[in-house]
Amino acid sequence: MKNTMIAALVSALFLPAIASADTTFAGLTKQWTYNHALTGAAGQMSEISAYDSVTNSLWVAGVAGVDVLNATNGSLIQHIDTTSFGSINSVAIHNGIAAFAIESNTRTNAGTIKFFDTTTRALSAGVNSVTVGALPDMITFTKDGSKLLVANEATPTVYGNQAADPAGSVSIVNMSTRTVEATAGFAGVAQTGSYIRTNTGMDFEPEYIAVNAAGTKAYVSLQEANAMGVLDLNTNTFSSVIGLGAKDFSLAGNYIDPNDRDYISGTSGPTKTVLRASSVVGLYQPDGMAAYEANGQTFIVMANEGDTREDDGDKARASTLSGTANDIKRLNVSTTDSVSGSLVTFGARSFSIRDEAGNIVFDSGSQLDAKAIELGIYDDTRSDDKGVEPEGVELMVIGDRTYAFIGLERTTKSAIGIFDITDPANASFIDMIVSDGDIAPEGLEGFTMDGMHYLAVANEVSNTTTVYSLAAVPEPETYAMLLAGLGLLGFTARRRKSL
Repeated sequence: MKNTMIAALVSALFLPAIASADTTFAGLTKQWTYNHALTGAAGQMSEISAYDSVTNSLWVAGVAGVDVLNATNGSLIQHIDTTSFGSINSVAIHNGIAAFAIESNTRTNAGTIKFFDTTTRALSAGVNSVTVGALPDMITFTKDGSKLLVANEATPTVYGNQAADPAGSVSIVNMSTRTVEATAGFAGVAQTGSYIRTNTGMDFEPEYIAVNAAGTKAYVSLQEANAMGVLDLNTNTFSSVIGLGAKDFSLAGNYIDPNDRDYISGTSGPTKTVLRASSVVGLYQPDGMAAYEANGQTFIVMANEGDTREDDGDKARASTLSGTANDIKRLNVSTTDSVSGSLVTFGARSFSIRDEAGNIVFDSGSQLDAKAIELGIYDDTRSDDKGVEPEGVELMVIGDRTYAFIGLERTTKSAIGIFDITDPANASFIDMIVSDGDIAPEGLEGFTMDGMHYLAVANEVSNTTTVYSLAAVPEPETYAMLLAGLGLLGFTARRRKSL
């Protein structure tokens, strides 16, 4: 036993140098990839996934149904066809019950939530269908599973026409009775902050929901409006709508490439992709969000994707406004927020951490674009329109560290940025997962199986789902303990020899 311990400790001397930021996830391994075209179901896509610990299966939703996959090896267990109900947008699982968010074939009509038993993979016993608001999109359970929250996006079919624009809302489903106990809307809700977009011809449209650990508050991204709704789950009403402000791309650390043809004023023609100071601000407009606790406080992590109206009726080239510099003329800007000499574009090309009041604690600046350029996966054709376009967020606690995984929708290969956010104000870049054969990560799902940590990535454009195992390198303190132990054993051995 003593020799085994000594051998293990001696081997520590030959481990790599104490992990730097770029090698913390040296143990990251692609476990498997499933191509959903193999399912053979017309229209089936890979968009959102949820892990079921009861059956060790991964449920992947995408338009036509849900592919249930073996989480260990990625083999197809069953395809669940949901087309008779409508189009499925999302899936969430808690304690053996899978909730499907399904929009009506007439999307301005009420949507439904269908409940499936994850063991039988059939509609669950008892109440298994609940009517919610129009176009239910993202859904999530509270941590204790007592409530299911539904983001009813309610996208209009005709902008500026209230009859064609059902009200955006959040449905709160009581899981003990499987009934909607409240539908929270935005009429009369107090607004704070800045750059809330209320002039786009549509109302607030909930996109994503993050819930605090206590299950008392939910934070709802209102992407097109550049705002966050704060939902009180004790009263089931919104207490405020917070404008998220704008990011100044002329400041060092925030630089962007604003031109999909990379013409830089003063040069003879196109040059390589360069991030540079640009006289424009970007609306944060988060898509995916997640909440976590640090130092006794709740923080919200946001992927600042940016989004326009579905019909693009609120965007145009910056060149349509007089006085725009040459290298920024091709940038897409908000026609409802921009004026000559003061341009406002969509998205912040970053992820942010905010406190409950909406104040920014951390922003990744230009790191995501810069890393994509460095790795050769930056798509310059997107420079005029939100860059790498951060979309999905997943948080995982591994050891004593909290990590954020940020999915980038518009790189040439599937890319996931990894950040250590244990200390919110001092979050740091760790690594970037780049996956050959996968394109456009949409949904991220972290889970633990057999004591190991995994990340599932649903890739929309390649129509694939890939699972990675995550093994973090020991923290510096661990190395110190190993080496200290080795030194102590050496000292003890020498002492015994001298006696």
